[in-house]
Amino acid sequence: MSDERDMTGSDDVTETGDAANAMWGGRFAAGPSAIMREINASIPFDKALWRQDIAASKAHVAMLGAQGIVTPDDAAVISNGLDAVAAEYARDGVPEDWDREDIHMTTEARLAELIGPVAGRLHTARSRNDQVATDFRLWVRDALDQMDAGLAGLQRALVTRAGEHAASIMPGFTHLQTAQPVTLGHHLMAYVEMFRRDRSRLADARARMNESPLGSAALAGTGFPIDRDATAAALGFDRPTANSLDAVSDRDFALDFLYACSATALHLSRLAEELILWASQPFGFIRLPDSLSTGSSIMPQKKNPDAAELVRGHSGRVIGALTSLMITMKGLPLAYSKDMQDDKPPVFEAASLMGLSIAAMTGMIADATFNTGRMRAAAELGYATATDLADWLVRQAGIPFREAHHITGAAVKLAESRGIALDALPLADLQGIDARIDQSVYAALSVDASVAARASYGGTAPGQVRLQVAGARRMLGMEE
Repeated sequence: MSDERDMTGSDDVTETGDAANAMWGGRFAAGPSAIMREINASIPFDKALWRQDIAASKAHVAMLGAQGIVTPDDAAVISNGLDAVAAEYARDGVPEDWDREDIHMTTEARLAELIGPVAGRLHTARSRNDQVATDFRLWVRDALDQMDAGLAGLQRALVTRAGEHAASIMPGFTHLQTAQPVTLGHHLMAYVEMFRRDRSRLADARARMNESPLGSAALAGTGFPIDRDATAAALGFDRPTANSLDAVSDRDFALDFLYACSATALHLSRLAEELILWASQPFGFIRLPDSLSTGSSIMPQKKNPDAAELVRGHSGRVIGALTSLMITMKGLPLAYSKDMQDDKPPVFEAASLMGLSIAAMTGMIADATFNTGRMRAAAELGYATATDLADWLVRQAGIPFREAHHITGAAVKLAESRGIALDALPLADLQGIDARIDQSVYAALSVDASVAARASYGGTAPGQVRLQVAGARRMLGMEE
């Protein structure tokens, strides 16, 4: 997808269909070998850029006409021809003629078939190098916007369920061991925060990449009196790029997108892993929707969380896409090298996987059934209020925390040996461990009291969860 020169707009530049490709064949006596033809063609994947290619071409020819570089009549004929090509693509798809290599030459060749030699004027003052850099930026910008919208939908699903379960008690874990009781709403809101940061990365990437390479030509700019500000504005860019060498060789915007995808995929994978655990029989915290689960070919009792497992698996492929492009770019000198033709497949794959993963996760969260009774029972049986006993000893009995920690450990050991919760231990037994314990300790040992006590900002107390839910609803534009 490289073009090492600027076309002057000569009418004799047309697609002939010969073995020697007319777009660059004047330099060569013979056409490309079958191997070269196959390795060089990118049309099987870069046809995905056709909408962006048409849009950039229309902006470019409008500018050429406004600047008097081509006549207004020629500009109008070319623009109308591009509309006709776009209509064909929308109706029939983009044809894959490997002799035409890529979406740019495919479009220009079809344009020539429709309007004749005047089509050759379209490529005046541009190169395939700035053309693909512009098209790809436009595509990535669209993908960023689509992904942001998907994440906003997932956040809304999480916030809705968090509001429903602001006071539903479950065990909180560290090391996958019961730690302290939390609310399910608090747990779900943790992912709202993760996806908020992911969306901020998308916004940062979008702001950073929103500069137009169009007009940089092959690498050095052009001698034609073009108006780069006009084409940048027409395509929704904030400004034109400042350096033509950098503009045609930069793929930071694609790397930024893939990094944002990778970070989001990590968060999706963590949530998927929790849903998989919670849906297992030993946990029994959640029932995933039938529409996003599968059965077993031989075990009729099985309900497998396949959608969640695939979301977890897709994260590896997304991270692999980032690694792939980073390695492609790491050793390339300025400006364009053909290696960069391989920039699009990993980006296209990652965007597709992220769209599927976000949609699947949104459906699972929205339609899951939470077994709050099972969650509460697990919190009560896991000695999750042990820290509350230690805190009570510090506050009420004036005991140093390290000593309180030791006393609490003895109480947990006794309750565990009897198979009962801490608040089920008789007072006499607790006082046998430490005489400073009195009846008021039981007010601190229930899971409800434990959760209610965590009322610091951002804590798990139901009031705090509801406060965070209300703020998130406002941020997401959800109706009160």
